[in-house]
Amino acid sequence: MNAPNTGPELFTWEFASDPYPAYAWLREHSPVHWTKLPSGVDAWLVTRYADARQALADGRLSKNPDHHAEDAQGKSRTGIPGERSANLMTHLLNIDPPDHTRLRRLVSKAFTPRRVAEFTPRVQELTDGLIDRFAARGEADLIHEFAFPLPIHAICDLLGVPREDQDDFRDWAGMMIRHGGGPRGGVARSVKKIRGYLAELIHRKRGDLGEDLISGLIRASDHGEHLTENEAAAMCFVLLFAGFETTINLIGNGTYALLRNPGQRARLQESLRRGETELLDTGLEELLRYDGPVELATWRFATEPLTIGGQPIATGDPVLVVLAAADRDPARFTGPDTLDLARRDNQHLGYGHGIHYCLGAPLARLEARTALETLLRRLPDLELAADPADLRWRGGLIMRGLRELPVRFTPS
Repeated sequence: MNAPNTGPELFTWEFASDPYPAYAWLREHSPVHWTKLPSGVDAWLVTRYADARQALADGRLSKNPDHHAEDAQGKSRTGIPGERSANLMTHLLNIDPPDHTRLRRLVSKAFTPRRVAEFTPRVQELTDGLIDRFAARGEADLIHEFAFPLPIHAICDLLGVPREDQDDFRDWAGMMIRHGGGPRGGVARSVKKIRGYLAELIHRKRGDLGEDLISGLIRASDHGEHLTENEAAAMCFVLLFAGFETTINLIGNGTYALLRNPGQRARLQESLRRGETELLDTGLEELLRYDGPVELATWRFATEPLTIGGQPIATGDPVLVVLAAADRDPARFTGPDTLDLARRDNQHLGYGHGIHYCLGAPLARLEARTALETLLRRLPDLELAADPADLRWRGGLIMRGLRELPVRFTPS
């Protein structure tokens, strides 16, 4: 069943800082590659664009970890740490149709273009308020002071978490970020605290429904949609978990890419000065492709024998689609290692493909678009305040993002 584990060393700290040369080797020499992950789980890595797109939409690859061939202990090493013990497994990242179809339909109303557009003023208010806190200093860490708090407060507002409770959410989310590449216990403790809070909040909201997402889920349950409290809590949890870290990384990685490519950044600033938005729109998609927030798509498990890229996959084998590798595949993208904000033919996989395409992508795009446009407008001479070689990247498996992004600029 297993291919020999050869090739570049993966999942080291050096790899985390720049995985793209290793992914280029895998695409050429071992495009569907069997490897041992840091957790000890063995899995297939799919690295070519065509194979990745096929795998993301293949119904024979289940999201349910019960299909993993490993025993219960092995199953517990996949997915989000602590979600199983906190009874948060029944969410969109772990289930298949028809339950996936039912739950996605319930929550998708919160992410329609109209609802996201209505949220635009709040995102702009949050963005300006965060920049106001450090604009006069002339320096900042854009991860901790900007990219991190912006999506936390946005997703809390969307869910209906009261403003007075949002600092607690920020603390729990911070623990998940800090422990993302280290002991799983730190993440699990945060998950347990979030689970307890969500159960309490759902109970409180039953007597005081609003227009937020949690209230909408409660209404759906009360109107016969068969949404259990565990399902509601799990849904809120995964929207929080997936909704904040992806956007942190999109803003952080995107800003870093612009700072490392001054010619592209100057073109974007000039277009914004002229009141044009076309380059901002194509540029955001290019930043998603070039160094996107999600390095590997979440877990899939073969429910029957199948073949990907000529490689036989056995029933029960875990499969991880490497979005970062697929989106730099020269067979699909011209000059894939070059940042080109005007790139047109850009059907990247940054937010997945198929029925599990990221539900919150419209909101993430709004937040990142607002954040980048406002940063470039308000801090036009923004520059990196550290040697790129000294920057640290979080060593988690799924997400790709900087631990910090120190910058300086003319105080305003």
